[in-house]
Amino acid sequence: MAHRRDFFRVSLATTAAVGLSHVLSACGDGMSEANAATAPNPLTAKLKRLTSDSVWTLSRETKLNFMAYHPQGLCRVGDAFYLSTVEITTLPTRLDPPTEYDRTTGAGRGHILKFDMNGNQTGDLIVGEGTVYHPGGMDFDGTNLWVPTAEYRPNSQAILYKVDPAQLKATKLFTYRDHLGGLSRNPDRNTLHAVSWGSRRFYRFALDTAQAASPDAAVAPADLRKLNHAFYIDYQDNQYLGDDEMLYTGLTSFAATPNSNAFALGGFEIVNLETGLPTHQVPIKLYAPSRRPMTTNATWFEATATGIRAYFVPDDDTASMFVYDVVV
Repeated sequence: MAHRRDFFRVSLATTAAVGLSHVLSACGDGMSEANAATAPNPLTAKLKRLTSDSVWTLSRETKLNFMAYHPQGLCRVGDAFYLSTVEITTLPTRLDPPTEYDRTTGAGRGHILKFDMNGNQTGDLIVGEGTVYHPGGMDFDGTNLWVPTAEYRPNSQAILYKVDPAQLKATKLFTYRDHLGGLSRNPDRNTLHAVSWGSRRFYRFALDTAQAASPDAAVAPADLRKLNHAFYIDYQDNQYLGDDEMLYTGLTSFAATPNSNAFALGGFEIVNLETGLPTHQVPIKLYAPSRRPMTTNATWFEATATGIRAYFVPDDDTASMFVYDVVV
């Protein structure tokens, strides 16, 4: 996440609805969490048929009629959308020389914004405490949203939340001693899965039966984390697919020299959570009018009768949600 954030900051200056949220997605069409664990996810198979030559067609651009701030994660629950985003009031500044950290905390507020199909805001939940104000990529498991909120600097600290989408109410689960920028629950194993700054580390937290605490919260990061050996993209948002596979979206940037213009490429990876290795990788060669890759920030995918529908919110502040379809 460090590469994406620095690059773009510099270069570009429910309960009834819950059963519908994973329409042909992570929990199937209206299936319960219990039988979703044994049913194949049609989205997974369709994602694995995508290639770099797949043709994406823009079906709709919905202007968000509110301040989007700096989006991170997107979930659809029925006809409602939830966007995790950070309102930055003071940007962190580099420390020279570095101390324990390479930058200051900055200041801001974390939001979970709820909006409808027409881009109208219908709710705003504040998350975070003090210097911990930066929400990350999030996911919906058929019942709850799972949202991390961290300090806006690497190797710092984070708070993990469970959010009731119908009540738009957050429950603080625990804090952890690293920047966690993406969070999803694996209902098959009742585990939380998170990634660090830049998605260079994977974390797995076992939950208790009430999904209210984790014994792993007391384990030191050095003893719990596993390295991410894929460097194609840095992960921004995540979506659990089933069968111990996670869909990660994000981007990375390339430049010939430190002072030359950077080229940003977005895409997705399906990662096996047991091995930590990708099982399918595809670039998504879609760009917003701002020239940002569509997978810069928040994404959500669902299967359709003919293929896949994807929702993208790539831009900050004055933003739109771009909806694309691809036939597979």
